Amino acid sequence: MAAKTKHEKILKYIDELPIGEKISVRQIAKAMNVSEGTAYRAIKEAENKGFVSTIERVGTIRIERKKKENIEKLTYAEVVNIVDGQVLGGKTGLHKTLNKFVIGAMKLEAMMRYTEAGNLLIVGNRTQAHELALKAGAAVLITGGFDTEEHVKRLADQLELPIISTSYDTFTVATMINRAIYDQLIKKEIILVEDILTPLSKTYYLFTTDKVSRWHELNKQTTHSRYPVVDHNMKIQGMVTSKDVLGQNEDTPIEKIMTKQPMTVTGKTSVASTAHTMVWEGIEVLPVADDSNRLEGLVSRQDVLKALQMNQRQPQVGETLDDIVTNQMKFIQAGKGEEAFTCEVTPQMTNYLGTISYGVFTTIVSEAANRVLRSYKKGDLVVENMSIYFLKPVQMETTLEIYPKILEVGRKFGKVDVEVFNEGILVGKALMMCQLIDRT
Repeated sequence: MAAKTKHEKILKYIDELPIGEKISVRQIAKAMNVSEGTAYRAIKEAENKGFVSTIERVGTIRIERKKKENIEKLTYAEVVNIVDGQVLGGKTGLHKTLNKFVIGAMKLEAMMRYTEAGNLLIVGNRTQAHELALKAGAAVLITGGFDTEEHVKRLADQLELPIISTSYDTFTVATMINRAIYDQLIKKEIILVEDILTPLSKTYYLFTTDKVSRWHELNKQTTHSRYPVVDHNMKIQGMVTSKDVLGQNEDTPIEKIMTKQPMTVTGKTSVASTAHTMVWEGIEVLPVADDSNRLEGLVSRQDVLKALQMNQRQPQVGETLDDIVTNQMKFIQAGKGEEAFTCEVTPQMTNYLGTISYGVFTTIVSEAANRVLRSYKKGDLVVENMSIYFLKPVQMETTLEIYPKILEVGRKFGKVDVEVFNEGILVGKALMMCQLIDRT
């Protein structure tokens, strides 16, 4: 394995720092003997990866990296950022996660009955409540921009429990935190390449300096026929397949016959987007690269399809606008055995003018094409291109009738024309081409 880059060494150093430790660009630059620019870029990536959080007027701190199944738990550091808060005390506890928040809009005694360790008490200008919550092991979020007394701040520091002040009112703050948890739940459901890839430790690859004979050795050992090709720094240089080695001399360098600059994906690429790339480009295997184009693993078409099918069977937790739209669509019989659908335009589906938004209309016609093609072909499909060539304004709280018509369907593709009516008047037309993916 090649030596780690400077950037990777800094990330490893940050990852190994104690949870709750404060980090600065200058400190990292000095400790790792690098420029401040290099240190800054590494800290930013650590923040993207979720093990560092930067808070205004507090600085950057090392927080616990959250597992995917635990993503709905927020750290106090994240709460500060969500509510534009100011940390009054207990900065060393910002890395801790909260398991629930309690709104202190009741008498003190009742409030304390509901407040326990790991909670966040959201309360106004009530110093006694601040103190009692901290003693119960809970952090405190003071609304309305109020401060607290010095002895409470000292107690927060001593107990390492944050006490945060925000200018927002209690209701707004609760809504903001709820929204953040909800957004995280939606993100949790989106399967990424990093969730399904074959890791580097189990990936077979070739070096640019290898000969064709090495491909034959790996092929015999693994029965695979496609391998990524890397240089001595593990940077991806190409892909080599059985077609490339066919008829080649055993001593031919792999570098001479490989496909250079292959398509790659990163761990953060969504599986749906990867499926589209693989189908569109006719690719069976994609190398997974990090930000420096170094090999992190492989993802196959089989892995991608299996993940998409599994995801369709999972109960949905966070609801996106697409979910809201597709849940509104109801099947109706259109005569001559044709399928049609109705969809009520709710206020959420409209733009600032109160008419149906372009994005929602796109979702409606895509879903209609999807449903009608699925009744012809079992399997998954990917929208290849779409032309919306007629669209009239549609008011909220009206019902659309959607008529998808299959123009052509083959083994690998489908062409669908969709007409949309509102009270018998044509309001939209779209033409879609879809790639069909067999489940075999």
